[in-house]
Amino acid sequence: MSSIRTAVIGVGYLGRFHAQKYAQNAKSELVAVVDSRADARDRVAAELATRSVGDYRELLGKVDAVSVVTTTPAHFEIAAAFLRAGAHVLVEKPITEQPAEARELIDIAAKQCRVLQVGHLERFNPALRAAEPHLARPRFIESQRLAPYKERGTDVNVVLDLMIHDIDLIQSITRSDIVAVDAIGSPVFSDEIDIANARITFANGCVANTTASRVSLKSERKLRIFEDAAYLSLDLQQKVLTLIRKRSSPPTPGQLPVVIEEASFEQGDALASEIESFLDSIVQQKAPIVSGEDGLRALETALRISAQVNAGLAARRAAS
Repeated sequence: MSSIRTAVIGVGYLGRFHAQKYAQNAKSELVAVVDSRADARDRVAAELATRSVGDYRELLGKVDAVSVVTTTPAHFEIAAAFLRAGAHVLVEKPITEQPAEARELIDIAAKQCRVLQVGHLERFNPALRAAEPHLARPRFIESQRLAPYKERGTDVNVVLDLMIHDIDLIQSITRSDIVAVDAIGSPVFSDEIDIANARITFANGCVANTTASRVSLKSERKLRIFEDAAYLSLDLQQKVLTLIRKRSSPPTPGQLPVVIEEASFEQGDALASEIESFLDSIVQQKAPIVSGEDGLRALETALRISAQVNAGLAARRAAS
């Protein structure tokens, strides 16, 4: 395949960036951008010298790969249509609204021998990728993802909007089944959950404590991982990895019993890396870094946490 014919379905805030990355990638020929809003699609199409389309169905069978960057309720219908038409699909997170829909997308992709990748962008964060070789057997993981309030993204609660990034990271690190979840949260500015905390216990003994807020005064994305002989602190926003390891030999007088290493990385472009990886998976016919199965696991856990938070809210309201 000399050039992959690509399109972006949904060119709002994030979709516009997807379109830019495809337009800049040497493997891609951006043939169209799609949006029901004429002003949005025409603006991006003019910026990138590509075709403006109002209905995604016009492109079925005419493109090799698409990004689906619409609201979550539309993910399943659009992704399924393109997979059935023989296109590879990168769908933004959460993969779908319901696990049954995600399972169907996975089945269609397998039947069609097509790549189904889910847009969990933090997997391409350079600080995380630098930490991966040092991860052996995590005992405790703590994550914090804080952001100021914005109207964009409030079509889903904060667990599905923000926490799901860390749920995916935590599950990719632990690679173990969940045995227990304890979660609390509350709406603040919207009708949905705006702040939440979950404690997740895994079958291998690892425990994760994750907090997400979209009502904070500042943005913060941090991940801390504790192992038997090491501690890793990742600032995912500033792209800094701090690694504290027990010395392999007894310390000399005056030496600390641990070695402390810190590495900073260029901000880079995680979205460009994600799309490059998606296109590489197509060309090389290999599994994507973030598979449909990964997206399904993250969705199932996010829904489990959301359900527990909502049950707790209902109980408190009933008692008041």
